[in-house]
Amino acid sequence: MTFLTFIIFTGFVALYATWKLRRDKLNTKDGYFLGGRSLTGVVIAGSLLLTNISTEHLVGMNGSAYKNGAIIVAWEVTSALALVIAALYFAPRYLKMGLTTIPEFLEKRFDGLTRTLVALLLIISFVATLLPIVLYTGALNIEAIFEISELLNVSQKEGIWITILIVGGIGALYAIFGGLKMVAYTDTINGFGLLVAGLLVPILALWSIGDGNLAEGISKVFEKNPGKFNVISQETGVGPGSRSAILPFEVIFTGLMINQIYFWTMHQSIIQRVLGAVNLKEAQKGLLFTGLLKILVPLVIVLPGLIGFYYFGEEFYDNPDSVYPNLVKMVLPAWLTGFFVAVMMGAILTTFNSALNSAATVFSLGIFKRYIQKNAGEKKLVRIGKWTSAILAIFAIGIAPFV
Repeated sequence: MTFLTFIIFTGFVALYATWKLRRDKLNTKDGYFLGGRSLTGVVIAGSLLLTNISTEHLVGMNGSAYKNGAIIVAWEVTSALALVIAALYFAPRYLKMGLTTIPEFLEKRFDGLTRTLVALLLIISFVATLLPIVLYTGALNIEAIFEISELLNVSQKEGIWITILIVGGIGALYAIFGGLKMVAYTDTINGFGLLVAGLLVPILALWSIGDGNLAEGISKVFEKNPGKFNVISQETGVGPGSRSAILPFEVIFTGLMINQIYFWTMHQSIIQRVLGAVNLKEAQKGLLFTGLLKILVPLVIVLPGLIGFYYFGEEFYDNPDSVYPNLVKMVLPAWLTGFFVAVMMGAILTTFNSALNSAATVFSLGIFKRYIQKNAGEKKLVRIGKWTSAILAIFAIGIAPFV
């Protein structure tokens, strides 16, 4: 039953996205890299949410909440402020300039060398950090829930290798052959699926803890350790102890907001959806709707970690990444587990293929056309983009098991 629901939902997402793209021209620069500049607000919001939220959040942030408490909620709620700034200030300027990439903006603001350096740094950061971590945490979660190693009669390490190869391979195919629009459509379905499935985990857990009463359930979780629910950290941001602090309160207003504004207004894999909007109104709607959803996201990536402490105590303090998969296996029925893993795999794929598509865009338009073949046509640029995605995917799959 678990495998059946997994296959049904995954198949539906693939077929729906393929059907929606049946008339699209994917051999042009705008068609492949920017979805034909035809993305609407709802599609942008779903795609932004899934590009951002992946298994490193489901596994990592829930593990951090389990160990460090609710203070990490600041990562999510402050992003809503950055999204408002992106909608009101940055999006109008970007669309007026007709940008395709963020390095292109930096050339207009500074010079060509700045554009090239940032383009190279972006590509390296995607391959060295984002892509391998997404694949590794995703494989960890799927291995823990589906027990791939036992099914295939291999070691856990080999099970994770196999899962990384399969998920990375599927993600690369999406990015290579579908372009941004395929990524955006699959993101949207999986995005709302993730919210539903992600909310079911804490709801069913609290229902069980409170014997059919959600309020009683949350009350029992709170009583287990009230300190875990404290959202204002007493840690110091300066001097001794600051280096090992999780999130000192004053840092929310200094370093964290700078981080958020950079990520939501200038990170290529995020802002590329905005650049692909059909018009400014839809771009702004997408950003603001994402901000609203981000305020709800802690219910999916923080609350389950706090519930995990109620169930497991300090059992997983040395391995907090195990908390979320174990909680999912404990509270979800078999038929829902398959749907959940399908949505979770969608979250892995969307972050993975979004980063691949962004890296391909930056390389094709920012490096290949500028330095290697200045008169390259649109079809050539799309072909180079596909090869870039394929090569970067191979690198990321190779690095991921060593994370």
